[in-house]
Amino acid sequence: MMTTTKFLPAVEIETAPNPVYAIIWLHGLGADGNDFVPIVNELELSAGKPTRFVFPHAPERPISINNGYIMRAWYDIFSSDFNDHQDESGIRSSQVAITALIEREMQRGMPAKNIFLAGFSQGGALALHVGLRHPLRLGGVVALSCYLPLAETFAAEVNAMNAAIPIFMAHGSFDTVIPIANAVVSREKLFAADYRIEWHEYPMTHSVCGQEIADISDWLQRTMNDSVGI
Repeated sequence: MMTTTKFLPAVEIETAPNPVYAIIWLHGLGADGNDFVPIVNELELSAGKPTRFVFPHAPERPISINNGYIMRAWYDIFSSDFNDHQDESGIRSSQVAITALIEREMQRGMPAKNIFLAGFSQGGALALHVGLRHPLRLGGVVALSCYLPLAETFAAEVNAMNAAIPIFMAHGSFDTVIPIANAVVSREKLFAADYRIEWHEYPMTHSVCGQEIADISDWLQRTMNDSVGI
């Protein structure tokens, strides 16, 4: 468990010594970094791809849509309309914190092209936000059950270094927390900007399913192979 004051506290797991890939995985609203720890084994990454998983804990903050209840969150949620009155300051504050984790991986000797951002719900939204704006070419983004936040600033802020970043997007067709229509709008905006998106849809609610994990594993291993030559 990381407990430094400079970086967000996080759970770290290495699948083997001397990892050559890093995946920074961001949890959803009200959860913490432990939420996705089981996925390390479930992804069954090959032995030839030793990976460091970093599961940071979001700061605690009051959430407006939950009557100000304090919980871990990457940013505030004001209403069920995610495109209305977004918490720009919270999103950008978390962007700085996640960018610091990326920089720490590079300080450890990890090439930027071997660093992946992944997340679920709020975490997926932040993974998209940070990954597309990062000044160095990253390995890819896994965006689960989420949407593209601050879409109105997207075109002006994205970085050309990540114009070809591979993106895995997945959503449940029965999701009532973040309706799939929100994700489809985001997907189409990204497609229109020529991003490389692999889209998956599953008959589930706001959750993760076994087939989705298998598809993420397949995508990660293909994308990791591609990153070797970048």
